[in-house]
Amino acid sequence: MQKQKFVSALSLAIVAALLLALSSNVSPAASAQATMAATEAPTLFAPVKVDVPNTGKITGPADGEAKALTGAGATFPVPLYTKWFSEYEKVTGVKVNYQGIGSGGGIKGISDQTLDFGASDGPMTDDQLKAAKGGAILHIAMTMGGVVPVYNVPEATTPIKFTPETLALIYLGAAGEEVGADGKDTVAPLLKWNDDRLVKDNPELKDVDRNIFVVHRSDGSGTTNIFTSYLSAVNKNWEKNVGAANAVKWPVGLGGKGNAGVAGNVAQAPYTIGYVELAYAVQNKLQTGMMQNKAGKFLDANPETVSAAAAGVKLPADMRVKIVDADGENAYPISGFTWILAYAKQTDAAKATTLTRLLWWGTHDGQQYAASLGYAPLPLAAIAADEAQIAKITVNGKPALPAGIAK
Repeated sequence: MQKQKFVSALSLAIVAALLLALSSNVSPAASAQATMAATEAPTLFAPVKVDVPNTGKITGPADGEAKALTGAGATFPVPLYTKWFSEYEKVTGVKVNYQGIGSGGGIKGISDQTLDFGASDGPMTDDQLKAAKGGAILHIAMTMGGVVPVYNVPEATTPIKFTPETLALIYLGAAGEEVGADGKDTVAPLLKWNDDRLVKDNPELKDVDRNIFVVHRSDGSGTTNIFTSYLSAVNKNWEKNVGAANAVKWPVGLGGKGNAGVAGNVAQAPYTIGYVELAYAVQNKLQTGMMQNKAGKFLDANPETVSAAAAGVKLPADMRVKIVDADGENAYPISGFTWILAYAKQTDAAKATTLTRLLWWGTHDGQQYAASLGYAPLPLAAIAADEAQIAKITVNGKPALPAGIAK
């Protein structure tokens, strides 16, 4: 076992040097590929007709509204937000400047009141909500998406299948070793692609005698929150020793900034594994794995399986809910909402009008663009809950959403 730990440590040192070199000297082509999701929004899946009540209420500019908003945060929804804000500008003339800096940055920006709105894939904690300078912050769910394991294994010609156990053990690294009361190993770390536990479901990995190099997010990330919430739900060791949050102390691996940073590192370094939002994986042509869900079924992430994860979930009034490891035969297990964060009490009437109109359009008219980009349109119950959240936004004690839109 000591020899195995030494090999693991040496392997990590090698990949650290490799990834550091890559991050400081990335080719223009690779750099462009890694950032594609932030600048383009191509069609990835077949469009899905979405029948959402109360659409078509916003068809042009509104009197007295601000012509620009600034938001930042989650990289998870960047491909969809890119499409949304482009389409919204065509309809209203409003320019939305959104920067995908990670959910941690979005939470900080809205809390410090340096943004008109923040964005996060992980709900704010009670302590974060209490620390916000501008009072109560609302969570408005905008869409749902799947977080997928991505990897770079040249020998793999079919999608690699991961069980809850194998994925958790890979991300635990050497810390995945568990020792029984008798002093003997009961669970060995999973450090190589040809480990018997992976080969059981993936026979073509039998001869891939290569160390697994782990990549994770380096920034505060809602994608990380979804991913680590899943690992906590399925692995007691992870839950006890690592936990779930926008940022955690990773047992193993190298960090990449944003979904694009992780995607770029995996694309460039063979035998790596990472996790990103589905749209980034598809746009960057990364190998994506299949996940075994609670029902024992191996599934791809797609709009249908992500939607299935939300079926039957009871939505709290504040919309702060996690849907990982959901029940249901066709539920993709690493799924989650992404939220826009906004203050309930606004002080700028012009911006409040623009913000509430944008939120209404995104949660209603904007849902038609979700599926083609790899996201799942919101369930009608979530849209109804969002309507109640948007109605709570006021300016000078009066509803900020213009009269007539919610009727």
